[in-house]
Amino acid sequence: MDQPNNQNLLVDSDLIDAKKIVEKITAAYQKKVVGQDELRLSMLVALIANGHVLLESVPGLAKTLAAKTISEASSGTFSRIQCTPDLLPSDIIGTQIYNYNTGSFETKVGPVHANFILLDEINRSSAKTQSAMLEAMQERQVSVGGVMYKMPEPFIVLATQNPIEQEGTYELPEAQLDRFLLKEIVNYPSRDEELQILNSTLDGVIASPLAENEKVAITDIQKLQKYAERVVVDDSIKNYIINIVTATRNPRELIDASLARYVEYGVSPRGGIALMKVAQAIALMEGRAYTTPDDVKRLRYAALRHRIILNFEAAADEVHPEAIIDAIFAKIQTP
Repeated sequence: MDQPNNQNLLVDSDLIDAKKIVEKITAAYQKKVVGQDELRLSMLVALIANGHVLLESVPGLAKTLAAKTISEASSGTFSRIQCTPDLLPSDIIGTQIYNYNTGSFETKVGPVHANFILLDEINRSSAKTQSAMLEAMQERQVSVGGVMYKMPEPFIVLATQNPIEQEGTYELPEAQLDRFLLKEIVNYPSRDEELQILNSTLDGVIASPLAENEKVAITDIQKLQKYAERVVVDDSIKNYIINIVTATRNPRELIDASLARYVEYGVSPRGGIALMKVAQAIALMEGRAYTTPDDVKRLRYAALRHRIILNFEAAADEVHPEAIIDAIFAKIQTP
């Protein structure tokens, strides 16, 4: 194991501070959003790891509410962009407008310039508009009129897509999918949760704004991100992650051939980085200054399901990436 610099190690006061921030955001989320604990975990991890999340579900499962609540609890700026086939890149990143009074062009930045972006129904926008988000998501900057504009920090994109309506949609290219730290699939609430949703709506809890003492500062989010970067990742954990991503690229060497034949492409190096960052974020949320194999496993579906590309035969046989992920994790020795 590489010996970490003692000056960079998290101390108890750092972990206590991080726990208080996380608990405050969690309390705000649970006040307005009923259930959806996996969604909460994914969004918090993305917030701490400074990554983006792709949310997939049928309409009406509180994706927008969850995104707005996390944004409000973090005291960040929030923009909602409704994607449509006629949406232009300039509608997102901004454009130059001619001012007749001054005889010059003025730059008007678009709604992408916010801490939290809800990109609703991203697969309804054209390929050109989707590509306009690539630079913003990966480089955290956009170019308007030849001038670079940095995104605010933190900058988190929460994109949604509807799996049941495919007419008039544009499938996301693998290059853009890979830029999402996580892909979370949101499911229907239970019967008890649905009753609680009705009661919360009647009580006005969902519509009411959070009080100031229920929020954290945007600087607290930046502190969480810096804490997470200092969480120790042992060499054994790094090798565990490498073994996992390598296995997705050569599945026939590890898992049953009847399942391996469905894999077209494996996980990119960015997927390995995602697993490591997710593990660091989860360790921090649990009050630890070091990662464990369980941290790597905790959000394995969300971190890998959009990075393992299956062939047409898998679609015909209704084989999903989660089956491949389970088979690989079952075969890789846990450190």
